[in-house]
Amino acid sequence: MDIQAQAFEQILDPVGGSLAISAVLAALPLLVLFVLLGVFRMKAYQAGVISLVLSILLAVIAWRMPVDQVVAATGLGAFYAIFPILWILINALWIYKLTVATPWFEVLGRTIRSISDDLRILSILIAFCFGALLESLAGFGAPVAIAAAMLMAAGMKPLKSAIVALLANTAPVAFGAMAAPIIALNGVTGIPLQELSSMTGRQTPFIALVVPLILVFLVDGKRGLRQTWPVALVSGFVFGLAQFVASNFFVVELTDVVAAVATVAAVLLMLRVWQPAEIIGMSGEVQETEVPDAQEAAAPKTTDTVESAAGQPGSGGRGRRSSGAPVSGTTVSGAPVSGATASGAPVGGTTASGAPPGAGKSAAAGGTTRPDARSVLMATAPYLIIIAVFSLAQVPGIKIWLTEIGSVTFRWPGLDVVDSNGKAVSAQTLRFDHIRATGTLLLFAGILTMLLYRIRPGQGLKVYGETLKQLRWTIVTVCAVLALSFVMNLSGQTTTLGVALASAGGFFALLSPLLGWIGVALTGSDTSSNSLFGQLQVAAANETGLSATLMAASNSSAGVMGKMLSLQNLAIAAAAVGLEGSESTLFRKLLGWSLGLLALMTLLVWLQSTSVLGWMVP
Repeated sequence: MDIQAQAFEQILDPVGGSLAISAVLAALPLLVLFVLLGVFRMKAYQAGVISLVLSILLAVIAWRMPVDQVVAATGLGAFYAIFPILWILINALWIYKLTVATPWFEVLGRTIRSISDDLRILSILIAFCFGALLESLAGFGAPVAIAAAMLMAAGMKPLKSAIVALLANTAPVAFGAMAAPIIALNGVTGIPLQELSSMTGRQTPFIALVVPLILVFLVDGKRGLRQTWPVALVSGFVFGLAQFVASNFFVVELTDVVAAVATVAAVLLMLRVWQPAEIIGMSGEVQETEVPDAQEAAAPKTTDTVESAAGQPGSGGRGRRSSGAPVSGTTVSGAPVSGATASGAPVGGTTASGAPPGAGKSAAAGGTTRPDARSVLMATAPYLIIIAVFSLAQVPGIKIWLTEIGSVTFRWPGLDVVDSNGKAVSAQTLRFDHIRATGTLLLFAGILTMLLYRIRPGQGLKVYGETLKQLRWTIVTVCAVLALSFVMNLSGQTTTLGVALASAGGFFALLSPLLGWIGVALTGSDTSSNSLFGQLQVAAANETGLSATLMAASNSSAGVMGKMLSLQNLAIAAAAVGLEGSESTLFRKLLGWSLGLLALMTLLVWLQSTSVLGWMVP
């Protein structure tokens, strides 16, 4: 017998017919979540579960959603958390753990440091540039997880690596995953794709301009700004300019690819003729630079220890040689790597001595020596494989084929939800791209990494099991938060909150960015936030006489500042650096930066809604 759920119609003002009171109640689960994390420093999974329970009670009691549909919405959110989000994290972290299980991880660290020994510059190259490239290809949590792991390989401490990776994952997000957020915005609003792309490309470059400056401040405080502002400013300017040109005059899907590649080239060219006055090494030691255009001319002299703006002393690892090179067989922080013996016994793909063949001279011989070309290729192979796999998956013919053989769209059982206008809510329909999904492509990349490094299948499975064990509380956290998101969305709590903000009249130009910020902080995805609030932004703009294109684009551009506070992204970053349970610490460290960048974007959007910068609106 076919059992169909009775249709549930969302109510905008369920509490006493008052939109204001209803909106305050709708905001309670989010407020409780943030307070438990930021004030009471509760474990993330505990805060997530408590907020989920509160949203379920509000859905049943205040919004009068049938219990069976509330249960179905909770299940849908948890499933979406597992696939695609946790599926991405598990496989991204697995690839990282495969690399640390071999001596090639130590070679990767020396390869990165051979570009520059300065952690401030490396934070720009890895978190900002390479992270942007990963964001353009994969999106979701993959850039944060992989960039944080690479920063640790370069010698940065775990907590600081997570903070830097999260904050850097802002400017590229609006055009991430092959411009998925902008494409989704086009789908729900009907505004031409090129118009939305152009408007967004006239907002996000201003954020790109300041993010590298913040990164060097996080790594080395005021001294970092004073000594490395030229390269930070150049990287932000080139990235923003490339974003503007690509989004306005080129192909929107490749905006972040163009920006990332252009910025890497600009930074590397600049390093040929410029170096900071001092080099901040992997252990926080300060090396005075004597010749600005030659890194090898730097004369190491330990004079100080770095205290980061994030509150963590130093930037490097324990258990290092006198030169600062990490001990083979350990992580850069000095902890024994998973899958390797304490002495650094390799899993595979190495010489009998345990050192990668052709790895070049030891850094202990004096300074950071660039390994030979073959060793560099082998050390960076996992990340090159990831880029190659994702690039191939975006080739039109292959992309269509993968979609045809592995894409299933279906309505989640037990749900039948319509909005206040009687239209079916899209969130209850799930698209299951199990072959083309980011996590599956990462799994393929991991298997190829195993083959290249000659890691036995049994060892690969063992590392995978260790990865799942490490992520056990992260899995609970992400499932709880996504369940919270779907319950709020499907019950109508999120819509109530959005409509209340949209009723502010001309003042809405200042609230529009906040709406996008809330959407991304809640869902962890700019694409999801655009799908959720995009049409609401357009409707509010039309009612208040503002530009619909401007308000829709601001939802995406301002929303990205909420991603660093999204609990699922905090959990991903914490897990990637082996600091599960530190989400509340990350939240407190990043809250001020997120709100500051939101204020900057809000000011820009407001000026663009007036005659001052109105000429920027297409």
